[in-house]
Amino acid sequence: DRDTDKKRIEELMEENMILEIAQKQSMNESAHLGWELEQLSKSTDLADTRKSFVFELNECASSRILKLEKDNQSLQNTIQELRDASLASRESSLKFVELEKENQQLSKKIEKLQNQIEKEKQSSQDLETLSEELIKDKEQLQVIMETLKADKERQVQTLQ
Repeated sequence: DRDTDKKRIEELMEENMILEIAQKQSMNESAHLGWELEQLSKSTDLADTRKSFVFELNECASSRILKLEKDNQSLQNTIQELRDASLASRESSLKFVELEKENQQLSKKIEKLQNQIEKEKQSSQDLETLSEELIKDKEQLQVIMETLKADKERQVQTLQ
């Protein structure tokens, strides 16, 4: 997304530069037309012809100025869009970094929990083994107790 945003910003910056160059060329053409108008007005002796030509040139210059103002407004909008896109790109980058940090923290917590689970499994296995040993010991003790009881009963019978 960043690369796409960067490419889009570069494309818009190029387009902006092209439009600015076109605007400068148009302004130069307008200045040149004004200069030509002055030259023609100086060289032409006929007042009516000059007035009509001056009027035409003024109309043409006004038209060019309006067009340039529109182009300028379009460029300003494009610049604002670029700024907004750049800001959005920065915000998404910051959010991505935050999410990466959060992801790392969660991964560490998961690892700790997995270690804890492993320890508890081992502890459970140890307790199970101990329990089995205790059951065997209990069975052995019961056998010994029964043997001792039987021996005592025989002794009691022998004594009687």
